[in-house]
Amino acid sequence: MNNITDVPVRDVGIRLGQSLKLVGAAECGADAGALIPDGEVRVDGQVETRRGRQLERGPVVEVTTPARIERYRVA
Repeated sequence: MNNITDVPVRDVGIRLGQSLKLVGAAECGADAGALIPDGEVRVDGQVETRRGRQLERGPVVEVTTPARIERYRVA
């Protein structure tokens, strides 16, 4: 199991697609947009299909790609 990395955000929250770019799971918005509807992204264990979902501090995001599984917490 991978460790969970805390990812600090400047504001109260961040959109899911933006957070994927911030942690390097997606290089651009189009990449983030491709991961999310395919069910590759979970927020607190639930599949999330909304790229614009607002994440406040606390939730754990898990991204599954062919190369790895990445987990991070919005802090």
